[in-house]
Amino acid sequence: MTCRTRILFLCTGNSCRSQMAEGWAKELKSDTIEAYSAGIETHGLNPHAVSVMEEVGICIREHHSKTLDELKHIQFDYVITVCGHAHETCPVFPAKATIIHHGFDDPPKLAVTASHEQEALDHYRRVRDEIEAFIQTLPLCNPEKY
Repeated sequence: MTCRTRILFLCTGNSCRSQMAEGWAKELKSDTIEAYSAGIETHGLNPHAVSVMEEVGICIREHHSKTLDELKHIQFDYVITVCGHAHETCPVFPAKATIIHHGFDDPPKLAVTASHEQEALDHYRRVRDEIEAFIQTLPLCNPEKY
């Protein structure tokens, strides 16, 4: 069995960005990464995030919004905060976990100003693609670079 890096993607509500990051990591890097996601609190799975991930052939429909309490039994190598609030309020993890912040825009917040559904979805698509590009750089060989 190959040793994989355990990475937690942490966001405020575990509804969108962290879920997309987990989905991408499982799709693209399952041979080197054991991916998880959680939130400081739960906001439920965002249906637009589910939709735009399905556009690229990744199903996160079975994911659920969870807090760190559900994952407290797992010792992570890295905790990657994907939003500013999670980074600012990130709880203390055991010494082994390296905490890295790599923030992404909040699609639901951006979508509020959209004039129509496709424009709203375009915000989700852009962030989805930015997350994919970031996931392609993993696993983390030089965490100072992030």
